[in-house]
Amino acid sequence: MTIATTPCSTRKLPVEYRGRLMIMAHDVCYPSDTRLFNEGGRADHFWIIESGTVALDMRVPGRRAAVIETLGAGELLGWSWLYEPHVWRFGARTVGPVRAHEFDAEAVRRMCETDPEMGRSIALWVGEAVVRRLNAARTRLLDLYAPYGSGARG
Repeated sequence: MTIATTPCSTRKLPVEYRGRLMIMAHDVCYPSDTRLFNEGGRADHFWIIESGTVALDMRVPGRRAAVIETLGAGELLGWSWLYEPHVWRFGARTVGPVRAHEFDAEAVRRMCETDPEMGRSIALWVGEAVVRRLNAARTRLLDLYAPYGSGARG
């Protein structure tokens, strides 16, 4: 198993917790154009992408869903599983074939409850993904719908 060092990579977790988390993973493969979850659905799993690309999207009233970010190898897919009410804030679809490590969210939450220091480490790791995704959503939506865009592009 090779996981690239990216902003959301498990390499941000202490080695002990990373190992305990990865023991809980099972490998999955999805073909191209597979809907992994929908905004508003129950967030009961999460993934670390091993290979391939996943597009995150967001419903926009009166328009097609807007792709807000694409994720690749080594990145965390899904953060809504950690925070109540455990409902997806975005949707996700595979862009091409994807291989990933899948985790049962409830089992990981239970493990974090029994080891508060691991829970803290997981929360900080997932929190980085939350901040990154929300910033990406804001920038993308401004680029798409604001009169002058986000101003983030050169």
